[in-house]
Amino acid sequence: MKTSTVVCGAGIVGMATALGLARAGVKDVVLLGPPTKLPTMDRNTFHPRVYAISAASENYLAALGVWPLMNQARITRVEAMEIKGDKFGALYLRAWQAAQNALTWIVESGEIERVLQQALKVYGVTWIEDSLQSFDKQVGTTTSGQTLKADLWVAADGAQSNLRDFAGLKYDETPYDAVGVVGHLTAEFAHQSSAFQWFRPEGVLGILPMPDTDDGHQVSMVWSLKTAYADTLLAMTPERQGEELAESLGKAMRGRLGRMTLRSPLRGFPLTLASSPMIGDGVALVGDAAHRVHPLAGQGLNLGLGDAQALVKVVAEREPFLTPGDQSILRRYRRSRAQAVWEMRLVTDGLKRLFDQEVAPLPWLRNAGMSLVDRIPMAKRLLIEAASRQA
Repeated sequence: MKTSTVVCGAGIVGMATALGLARAGVKDVVLLGPPTKLPTMDRNTFHPRVYAISAASENYLAALGVWPLMNQARITRVEAMEIKGDKFGALYLRAWQAAQNALTWIVESGEIERVLQQALKVYGVTWIEDSLQSFDKQVGTTTSGQTLKADLWVAADGAQSNLRDFAGLKYDETPYDAVGVVGHLTAEFAHQSSAFQWFRPEGVLGILPMPDTDDGHQVSMVWSLKTAYADTLLAMTPERQGEELAESLGKAMRGRLGRMTLRSPLRGFPLTLASSPMIGDGVALVGDAAHRVHPLAGQGLNLGLGDAQALVKVVAEREPFLTPGDQSILRRYRRSRAQAVWEMRLVTDGLKRLFDQEVAPLPWLRNAGMSLVDRIPMAKRLLIEAASRQA
């Protein structure tokens, strides 16, 4: 089968890339990968993974025509954020400080996937529900034996990307010796559309607001815990996990949202810092196949959607005599993403390492710096505006 573009990977970034190319008028786009099976959710049941969607990503999903299709009752607008240091430092951000109506939006992974799957059917994108078995010189073979030849191959198949490995592209990984532990909880007190972050000795704790359920006020937890403690926590029974979290969160959050009750199974994923050359011979990498950053800023998916948007733009705007996989097009894509990826890597890795250091006077300085920024309205406005542009 000869086509112009094959997107490997049917996750959010892969689907957004394929849909974006199809909407931009690129002919014969093929999406290769098994779709995520999405169970039906009721008002008291939520997908285990949620994302903080930046304004830039929200705009791109709206441009793809899928943002309005999402169930708005399952989306939570974040109007404020409280960030606490490991000592006395504190930073309070409000959307109105930058004349915005939201800092970010909290959306379930499954809700984004659901509307992207629907849109791909509407646009008639060819979807081969299979996996890549081999790849060489723009020709790939699926596990079922189907042969595909394309001008451009897009690796959107995650951190363990088969296409990236088949193409021989380097992927530098640095483990953080930490595990991101996620789960949904019921809070005693209302979150009031606020997100929270604490820099703790055991790891960065993030609490994201979610829609209330019949059980009460719901939030989602993302806690980057040291591997040893995370493994111990994940190995506990659900009952023991609930007891451990109620105690540890009470201390970490200083009772900010009252007693926290675990309402979903805990899941964990290892944290790494990763980078790649972004492009190869007729191959472009997007999302986790291209890079990974620490989740303390919640920007991983936003970076991936930014990759998708940038790749779609350079392919759609290419000269008529160039194919989608021409190296000059791919170099334009890499240049367009270099600054955003570098900045996010610098900020997330830098903050993580800064709060890992206990040598005096660093603990005092980092907390004093955080509190100083909180007293400068212009600095807070610039922080909010920079976060809203992340994609």
